[in-house]
Amino acid sequence: MRIVIAPDKFKGSLSAPEVARHLDAGLQSATGHNLDVLRIPVADGGEGTLDAAVGSGFTRRSAMVSGPTGQPLRADFAVRGREAVIEMAAASGLAVLPAEGGSPGRPDSASARGATSLGTGELIRAALDAGCRQIILGVGGSANTDGGAGVLQGLGAQLLDAGGNELPPGGAALARLDRIDFSGFDSRLDETRFVLASDVDNPLLGAEGAPAVFGPQKGASPEDVATLDAALAHFVDVLAAEIGPRALKAADAPGAGAAGGVGYAAIAVLAATRRPGIDVVLEFTGLAHRLAGADLVITGEGSLDEQSLLGKTPMGVARAAARAGVPVVAVCGRTTLTPAQQKDSGFRQVYPLTSLEAKVEICIAEAAPLLEQLGKHIGAELADLTRAAATVDSAAPANNARTKEPLNV
Repeated sequence: MRIVIAPDKFKGSLSAPEVARHLDAGLQSATGHNLDVLRIPVADGGEGTLDAAVGSGFTRRSAMVSGPTGQPLRADFAVRGREAVIEMAAASGLAVLPAEGGSPGRPDSASARGATSLGTGELIRAALDAGCRQIILGVGGSANTDGGAGVLQGLGAQLLDAGGNELPPGGAALARLDRIDFSGFDSRLDETRFVLASDVDNPLLGAEGAPAVFGPQKGASPEDVATLDAALAHFVDVLAAEIGPRALKAADAPGAGAAGGVGYAAIAVLAATRRPGIDVVLEFTGLAHRLAGADLVITGEGSLDEQSLLGKTPMGVARAAARAGVPVVAVCGRTTLTPAQQKDSGFRQVYPLTSLEAKVEICIAEAAPLLEQLGKHIGAELADLTRAAATVDSAAPANNARTKEPLNV
């Protein structure tokens, strides 16, 4: 029997590769290690995208870059031939804010105004140095609200004030921007194609823009939000004077507000094509091809809820499994989906950790052994799952499409 395990991370507990490994261990222990299990970590374009790339044959590389507050840090990216995957959270994310007192750093007003995406631009340049000319930029979990100005600086642009001095990092400083000097911009970008992997469809500015919607999550006060929005609007005007009206149009493009406005710089300057993150990840992992011959697919994420239904990883995997005619089940830390929602989503069954341990905080802390228990449970039910799937297929219409009726296992 062939099983494909294709989960996202359990945020705050385990990475996607760890989730897959523990499920695999539980499955094998329940079936006497007689299963052919293929582990394919996946993600939706944000954190975990790099793990998905490495799990799909990309080679992990690293480079020293500037962190969100300017401090040096080593960040990873992934390369396969001339293609690169960059997870901007590795260089410019909230998770890499400087630690305070031995604890992870927390966003505050100062970091909200001054955090930069410079390190993401430096990672792109490292990918160019590696010979890559097709770059997937996975965004999510960013600390910055600088409109991607730091990305441009990392690629050789100079952001100058009226006195010809380079601006300090961060979105707030853009209020003093006088001109942008692109004379040192990396010429290799002319032959490079970019994909912006993001599900965010917010514009750059206004009530639905990056500062207003995402700024408070990064420590921005109401006053900071107003300051950042005005500064980014000025950035758009100055950029338009340098590159033309496309800079104005890009500010309103869906996804311009992604990652503190990095989506804006990617669309306006790098001519990036925005695509749903899960579609991009499933494409480079080759999931559809690798489902051939599978008897069951297991996917999941930390919280399976209504947000998951809007295009998160489990839904993308479920759609791919349905197209391949393979039954799919989901594991998660907890779920708020109703039986009807589970049915409509195509999952034959959903297995939450809370079915084993009612306290969510224990599920978070003990996710690894609990996932192994779930793996054993699924392993014990494999015969019933596949037998029920076969019964459904035998009663299906001539096109042999599987129905979405859940199994009573």
